[in-house]
Amino acid sequence: MNAGTRVEVVLPGKVEPEGLQVHRGVVPVAGPGQVVIRMEATGVSFAEQQMRRGRYYDQPPFPFVPGYDVVGTVAQTGEDVPSGLAGTRVAALLKVGGWASHVVVDAADVVPVPDGISAAEAETVVINGITAWQMLHRKARVRAGQTVLVHGANGGVGSVLVQLAHAAGAKVIGTASARHHTALREQGVTPIDYRTENIPDSVRRIAPAGVDAVFDHVGGRGIVDSWRLLAPGGTLVAYGSASTRDDEGSKQWPVLKLLGRVWLWNALPNRRHAYFFNVWAGRALSTGRFRARLRADLTEVFNALQRGEITARIAAELPLSQVAEAMRLAESGTVAGKVVLHP
Repeated sequence: MNAGTRVEVVLPGKVEPEGLQVHRGVVPVAGPGQVVIRMEATGVSFAEQQMRRGRYYDQPPFPFVPGYDVVGTVAQTGEDVPSGLAGTRVAALLKVGGWASHVVVDAADVVPVPDGISAAEAETVVINGITAWQMLHRKARVRAGQTVLVHGANGGVGSVLVQLAHAAGAKVIGTASARHHTALREQGVTPIDYRTENIPDSVRRIAPAGVDAVFDHVGGRGIVDSWRLLAPGGTLVAYGSASTRDDEGSKQWPVLKLLGRVWLWNALPNRRHAYFFNVWAGRALSTGRFRARLRADLTEVFNALQRGEITARIAAELPLSQVAEAMRLAESGTVAGKVVLHP
């Protein structure tokens, strides 16, 4: 690939993974306050799986370049950007645009990646790590000695949540299919098979008084069980509606329904709390504060990775040209960790 060529993956509409298109073009130029990141790693998260079906609640109109986050080296800096940033490895949260060999980002949105962490390792904990850290520490405020329930404990966000919860001194119950139970037990998680067990009954057997926090990305009808499993003073953090991924109809409705439930539950005098977590919340109100919090929290996640409190779960590494295969693998439910894409 010569220095002047940019490779990007375009999502043209609601397509099967094979319908993703690889385009070539010119490397973009950094404008004032911007940098060009030469991508070293990006990944397939649940958001792109929803976007492919037109199910992500605020995705842009087709066609667009997906890619929720990116890790790479600053190849070019625009005006009003410290020249010292050139050549440093950084991470950025984007929502869209990461599946490209070169990505233009506001310099204020990049977070340095510490030495000793590879691009692929860092990539596994950008969106997943930020989400897990903020839900655990900013929303649920989990403390040592508490018990938490993590749905999808082997998933991208779930696996980071499990490790961060343990680092905070909490006990973890995790739902996952049976094939992941041995690995979860080795990590000190009490596993529940969501396919064959009655989740509320199984949780009550382990924690008769209820749990201190539930992290639920599934949504749908099961969210009511998650709420009922809370001990007094407990917190439910909902962060998605995976159960509606393959549904037809309005993509906003599952989220609106979830928001309605959260509002209602918080209005009840029952000493429990519910949140719908959105990593972008607060950005429109105060960009500066949002950026500062993101930088602080992602730095904490990278430090936890350096200390070995969390490990980078790389399910597979594939080139951008094999994005269809990467998407199929990520959607298969057979892998643990993140499917990483390289240029």
